[in-house]
Amino acid sequence: MSVKIRLQRHGKKQKPFYWIVAADARSKRDGRYLEKIGTYNPNTNPATIELNLDQAVQWLHNGAQPTDTARAILSYKGALLKHHLDGGVRKGALSQEQADAKLAKWIEEKAGKVDSKKEVLSKAQAAAKAKALKAEKEANDKRAAAALEATKVEEEIVAEQSVAEEETAAVEEVIANETVVEEAVVAEETVVAEESVAVEDAPAVEEVVAEETIAEAASNEEAPAIEETNEDSSDSEQATQTEA
Repeated sequence: MSVKIRLQRHGKKQKPFYWIVAADARSKRDGRYLEKIGTYNPNTNPATIELNLDQAVQWLHNGAQPTDTARAILSYKGALLKHHLDGGVRKGALSQEQADAKLAKWIEEKAGKVDSKKEVLSKAQAAAKAKALKAEKEANDKRAAAALEATKVEEEIVAEQSVAEEETAAVEEVIANETVVEEAVVAEETVVAEESVAVEDAPAVEEVVAEETIAEAASNEEAPAIEETNEDSSDSEQATQTEA
């Protein structure tokens, strides 16, 4: 039976999480496996790898063939180096103590490189965060300055409107005063005109009054004559009746 060391996908959509397994080469990628020997999480920076080194090396000793990704992981964790050193021990090229010392030295150097990379990444993240905060602060300052400028403009507009309203009110007041003055002048001119007409009409009125007085006096003078005429008429009628 051909055995492969490969990744079996787990996790969520857009956030994969893998198991490192030894499985029959004929089985499906996410199907049945023979043994789980580790995990691989690519969602962190750097990626998080947990590997049972002894089990992985044992499967390599038994002829298991890793896929390309699994080979890179095994090399990263030192499984391929241990497999190579164990082969040298079996051939008598070096002792077990020498193999263990070389492996320990390699693991220590690898850990130093990983820590250095983590430190570089941390500094880069801190720098990026500081840059983002600076950019955000600048943006906030710009927004605050824009808001202050808008407030000033609004206040100036309100002030101009207030001045315009005051000027309008003053103009309306002046117009109202002028209207009152014009009405007073017109009223005064009307009174003067009426007085002038009254003065002009006074002689005519006096003449009419005089004529009425003369007519009344004439009527009073004619009244006795009329009465005498009436008495003469009455006497004539009586005389005529007597003769008859």
